[in-house]
Amino acid sequence: MVINPNALGLDLPPGAMRVQPSLWYANEPAQPNTWARLLPAREASGMHPVLLVNDEDRSLTWDRDLDLDHMSHPDDHDPEEVLASLWDYDMEENEDDEDADTIAPFTAEWPGLAPAGEPAADADATAARVAAELLDAGRLPGARAGLIPVRRGADILTALGWTGACNHADSGLLSTVLRSWEDRFGLRVVALHFDRLDVSVAAPPRTMPEALAVAAEHHAFCPDTVRQGYDTIREYAAEGVLGKQHWTFWWD
Repeated sequence: MVINPNALGLDLPPGAMRVQPSLWYANEPAQPNTWARLLPAREASGMHPVLLVNDEDRSLTWDRDLDLDHMSHPDDHDPEEVLASLWDYDMEENEDDEDADTIAPFTAEWPGLAPAGEPAADADATAARVAAELLDAGRLPGARAGLIPVRRGADILTALGWTGACNHADSGLLSTVLRSWEDRFGLRVVALHFDRLDVSVAAPPRTMPEALAVAAEHHAFCPDTVRQGYDTIREYAAEGVLGKQHWTFWWD
Protein backbone atom coordinates (compact mmCIF):
# COMPACT_ATOMS: atom_id res chain seq x y z
CA MET A 1 0.00 0.00 0.00
CA VAL A 2 1.28 3.48 -0.93
CA ILE A 3 0.71 6.16 1.70
CA ASN A 4 -0.19 9.62 0.48
CA PRO A 5 2.40 11.85 2.19
CA ASN A 6 -0.03 14.79 2.10
CA ALA A 7 -2.00 13.00 4.84
CA LEU A 8 0.96 12.74 7.23
CA GLY A 9 1.05 16.34 8.42
CA LEU A 10 4.62 16.85 7.22
CA ASP A 11 6.22 20.11 6.11
CA LEU A 12 6.03 19.30 2.40
CA PRO A 13 5.56 21.59 -0.58
CA PRO A 14 2.07 21.43 -2.13
CA GLY A 15 1.78 18.31 -4.27
CA ALA A 16 -0.36 15.37 -5.31
CA MET A 17 -0.17 11.64 -5.91
CA ARG A 18 0.14 10.29 -9.45
CA VAL A 19 -0.32 6.79 -10.83
CA GLN A 20 1.45 4.88 -13.62
CA PRO A 21 4.08 5.36 -12.38
CA SER A 22 3.16 5.78 -8.74
CA LEU A 23 4.69 8.86 -7.13
CA TRP A 24 3.98 12.02 -5.20
CA TYR A 25 4.88 15.08 -7.28
CA ALA A 26 5.22 18.70 -6.12
CA ASN A 27 3.20 21.47 -7.73
CA GLU A 28 5.94 24.08 -7.50
CA PRO A 29 9.60 24.26 -8.59
CA ALA A 30 12.12 22.88 -6.13
CA GLN A 31 14.03 25.20 -3.80
CA PRO A 32 17.53 24.61 -2.37
CA ASN A 33 16.06 23.19 0.85
CA THR A 34 13.52 20.94 -0.88
CA TRP A 35 15.46 17.66 -0.76
CA ALA A 36 16.01 18.08 2.97
CA ARG A 37 12.28 18.80 3.47
CA LEU A 38 11.39 15.52 1.78
CA LEU A 39 13.43 13.31 4.12
CA PRO A 40 10.82 13.03 6.90
CA ALA A 41 8.40 11.59 4.34
CA ARG A 42 10.82 8.74 3.71
CA GLU A 43 10.81 7.81 7.38
CA ALA A 44 7.04 8.23 7.71
CA SER A 45 5.86 6.64 4.47
CA GLY A 46 8.77 4.70 2.98
CA MET A 47 8.76 6.98 -0.08
CA HIS A 48 12.21 8.09 -1.23
CA PRO A 49 12.99 11.67 -2.31
CA VAL A 50 14.28 12.70 -5.74
CA LEU A 51 14.31 15.87 -7.78
CA LEU A 52 12.69 15.37 -11.19
CA VAL A 53 14.06 17.75 -13.81
CA ASN A 54 12.04 19.29 -16.63
CA ASP A 55 14.36 20.98 -19.10
CA GLU A 56 11.56 22.57 -21.08
CA ASP A 57 13.96 24.67 -23.18
CA ARG A 58 15.08 21.42 -24.84
CA SER A 59 11.69 19.67 -24.50
CA LEU A 60 13.44 17.04 -22.41
CA THR A 61 11.19 16.39 -19.44
CA TRP A 62 12.12 13.60 -17.04
CA ASP A 63 8.94 11.64 -17.90
CA ARG A 64 9.01 11.96 -21.68
CA ASP A 65 9.68 8.29 -22.51
CA LEU A 66 8.81 6.27 -19.41
CA ASP A 67 8.30 2.55 -19.99
CA LEU A 68 7.18 0.39 -17.06
CA ASP A 69 6.59 -2.67 -19.22
CA HIS A 70 10.17 -3.32 -20.29
CA MET A 71 12.16 -2.99 -17.06
CA SER A 72 14.05 -5.88 -15.54
CA HIS A 73 14.08 -6.07 -11.73
CA PRO A 74 17.20 -5.28 -9.68
CA ASP A 75 16.62 -8.37 -7.54
CA ASP A 76 17.33 -10.49 -10.61
CA HIS A 77 20.88 -9.25 -11.15
CA ASP A 78 24.30 -9.25 -9.49
CA PRO A 79 26.10 -5.88 -9.57
CA GLU A 80 29.52 -7.23 -10.50
CA GLU A 81 28.08 -9.41 -13.24
CA VAL A 82 26.19 -6.40 -14.60
CA LEU A 83 29.27 -4.19 -14.61
CA ALA A 84 31.47 -6.90 -16.12
CA SER A 85 28.97 -7.45 -18.92
CA LEU A 86 28.67 -3.72 -19.63
CA TRP A 87 32.47 -3.35 -19.56
CA ASP A 88 32.87 -6.21 -22.04
CA TYR A 89 30.26 -4.68 -24.34
CA ASP A 90 32.03 -1.31 -24.36
CA MET A 91 35.40 -2.96 -25.01
CA GLU A 92 33.96 -4.86 -27.98
CA GLU A 93 32.55 -1.63 -29.38
CA ASN A 94 35.92 0.15 -29.09
CA GLU A 95 38.52 -2.38 -30.22
CA ASP A 96 41.41 -0.33 -31.58
CA ASP A 97 44.96 0.61 -30.63
CA GLU A 98 44.05 4.14 -29.57
CA ASP A 99 41.56 2.83 -27.02
CA ALA A 100 44.36 1.20 -25.05
CA ASP A 101 45.58 4.69 -24.15
CA THR A 102 42.05 5.83 -23.28
CA ILE A 103 41.42 3.06 -20.75
CA ALA A 104 44.95 2.73 -19.31
CA PRO A 105 45.92 1.49 -16.76
CA PHE A 106 43.12 -0.99 -17.50
CA THR A 107 42.89 -3.49 -20.32
CA ALA A 108 39.94 -5.04 -22.10
CA GLU A 109 39.59 -7.47 -19.17
CA TRP A 110 37.10 -6.37 -16.49
CA PRO A 111 39.17 -5.21 -13.47
CA GLY A 112 36.64 -6.10 -10.75
CA LEU A 113 34.77 -4.06 -8.17
CA ALA A 114 36.35 -1.14 -6.33
CA PRO A 115 36.74 -1.41 -2.55
CA ALA A 116 34.18 0.36 -0.36
CA GLY A 117 34.92 3.93 0.66
CA GLU A 118 35.23 5.42 4.13
CA PRO A 119 32.31 7.74 4.95
CA ALA A 120 33.27 11.40 5.03
CA ALA A 121 29.80 12.57 6.08
CA ASP A 122 26.24 11.40 6.68
CA ALA A 123 24.73 10.13 3.42
CA ASP A 124 21.43 12.02 3.75
CA ALA A 125 23.10 15.27 4.79
CA THR A 126 25.45 14.94 1.82
CA ALA A 127 22.50 14.43 -0.53
CA ALA A 128 20.67 17.48 0.83
CA ARG A 129 23.79 19.63 0.40
CA VAL A 130 24.50 18.38 -3.13
CA ALA A 131 20.87 18.99 -4.14
CA ALA A 132 20.99 22.53 -2.75
CA GLU A 133 24.27 23.28 -4.55
CA LEU A 134 22.95 21.98 -7.89
CA LEU A 135 19.78 24.03 -7.57
CA ASP A 136 21.70 27.15 -6.56
CA ALA A 137 23.97 26.70 -9.59
CA GLY A 138 21.02 26.40 -11.97
CA ARG A 139 21.97 22.86 -12.96
CA LEU A 140 18.51 21.39 -12.32
CA PRO A 141 16.25 23.51 -14.55
CA GLY A 142 12.56 23.13 -13.85
CA ALA A 143 13.14 20.55 -11.10
CA ARG A 144 10.16 19.42 -9.02
CA ALA A 145 10.24 17.38 -5.83
CA GLY A 146 9.20 13.77 -6.09
CA LEU A 147 8.60 10.97 -3.58
CA ILE A 148 8.79 7.43 -4.95
CA PRO A 149 7.46 4.30 -3.18
CA VAL A 150 10.51 2.02 -3.30
CA ARG A 151 12.40 -0.10 -0.77
CA ARG A 152 15.63 1.74 -1.48
CA GLY A 153 16.51 4.88 -3.37
CA ALA A 154 18.56 3.03 -5.98
CA ASP A 155 15.34 1.52 -7.30
CA ILE A 156 13.82 4.91 -8.21
CA LEU A 157 14.90 4.59 -11.85
CA THR A 158 13.24 1.19 -12.25
CA ALA A 159 10.06 2.12 -10.36
CA LEU A 160 9.52 5.11 -12.65
CA GLY A 161 10.20 3.14 -15.83
CA TRP A 162 12.99 5.62 -16.68
CA THR A 163 14.55 5.03 -20.10
CA GLY A 164 17.29 7.65 -20.20
CA ALA A 165 19.98 5.01 -20.71
CA CYS A 166 17.97 2.77 -23.03
CA ASN A 167 20.72 2.76 -25.68
CA HIS A 168 23.09 1.24 -23.12
CA ALA A 169 21.16 -0.69 -20.45
CA ASP A 170 17.70 -1.01 -18.97
CA SER A 171 17.10 0.73 -15.66
CA GLY A 172 16.84 -2.53 -13.74
CA LEU A 173 20.53 -3.11 -14.46
CA LEU A 174 21.40 0.46 -13.47
CA SER A 175 19.47 0.17 -10.19
CA THR A 176 21.40 -3.02 -9.41
CA VAL A 177 24.67 -1.08 -9.64
CA LEU A 178 23.27 1.89 -7.73
CA ARG A 179 22.31 -0.45 -4.88
CA SER A 180 25.92 -1.58 -4.68
CA TRP A 181 27.11 2.02 -4.67
CA GLU A 182 24.65 2.80 -1.89
CA ASP A 183 26.29 0.09 0.18
CA ARG A 184 29.91 0.87 -0.69
CA PHE A 185 29.92 4.66 -1.13
CA GLY A 186 26.88 6.05 0.68
CA LEU A 187 25.20 7.00 -2.59
CA ARG A 188 21.83 8.74 -2.82
CA VAL A 189 19.87 9.37 -6.02
CA VAL A 190 19.46 13.16 -6.01
CA ALA A 191 18.07 14.13 -9.40
CA LEU A 192 16.75 12.47 -12.52
CA HIS A 193 16.63 14.18 -15.93
CA PHE A 194 15.54 12.90 -19.34
CA ASP A 195 19.01 11.49 -20.03
CA ARG A 196 21.05 12.34 -16.94
CA LEU A 197 21.41 11.12 -13.38
CA ASP A 198 22.85 13.07 -10.44
CA VAL A 199 23.86 11.25 -7.27
CA SER A 200 25.54 12.23 -4.01
CA VAL A 201 28.41 10.27 -2.48
CA ALA A 202 29.14 10.24 1.24
CA ALA A 203 32.21 7.97 0.98
CA PRO A 204 34.12 9.05 -2.14
CA PRO A 205 37.50 7.56 -3.08
CA ARG A 206 40.36 9.43 -1.39
CA THR A 207 43.41 8.15 -3.29
CA MET A 208 44.16 7.95 -7.00
CA PRO A 209 44.21 4.11 -7.04
CA GLU A 210 40.79 4.09 -5.37
CA ALA A 211 39.50 6.72 -7.80
CA LEU A 212 40.73 4.71 -10.78
CA ALA A 213 38.95 1.59 -9.54
CA VAL A 214 35.71 3.55 -9.18
CA ALA A 215 36.24 5.23 -12.56
CA ALA A 216 36.35 1.78 -14.17
CA GLU A 217 32.92 1.04 -12.72
CA HIS A 218 31.64 4.41 -13.98
CA HIS A 219 33.04 3.64 -17.42
CA ALA A 220 31.05 0.40 -17.56
CA PHE A 221 27.93 2.00 -16.06
CA CYS A 222 27.93 5.02 -18.39
CA PRO A 223 30.65 5.10 -21.08
CA ASP A 224 29.40 8.40 -22.54
CA THR A 225 30.31 10.24 -19.35
CA VAL A 226 33.94 9.20 -19.77
CA ARG A 227 34.38 8.86 -23.53
CA GLN A 228 32.57 12.07 -24.46
CA GLY A 229 33.78 14.21 -21.58
CA TYR A 230 37.42 13.24 -20.99
CA ASP A 231 40.41 12.12 -23.03
CA THR A 232 41.29 9.20 -20.75
CA ILE A 233 39.84 7.25 -17.86
CA ARG A 234 42.78 8.44 -15.73
CA GLU A 235 41.81 12.06 -16.40
CA TYR A 236 38.22 11.27 -15.48
CA ALA A 237 39.31 9.58 -12.24
CA ALA A 238 41.37 12.61 -11.22
CA GLU A 239 38.84 15.28 -12.17
CA GLY A 240 35.46 13.60 -11.82
CA VAL A 241 35.86 10.99 -9.10
CA LEU A 242 38.70 11.65 -6.66
CA GLY A 243 37.19 13.12 -3.50
CA LYS A 244 34.00 14.10 -5.33
CA GLN A 245 30.71 13.91 -3.42
CA HIS A 246 28.66 14.50 -6.56
CA TRP A 247 28.72 12.09 -9.50
CA THR A 248 26.79 12.79 -12.67
CA PHE A 249 26.06 10.46 -15.58
CA TRP A 250 24.51 11.17 -18.96
CA TRP A 251 23.70 8.91 -21.86
CA ASP A 252 23.75 9.97 -25.51
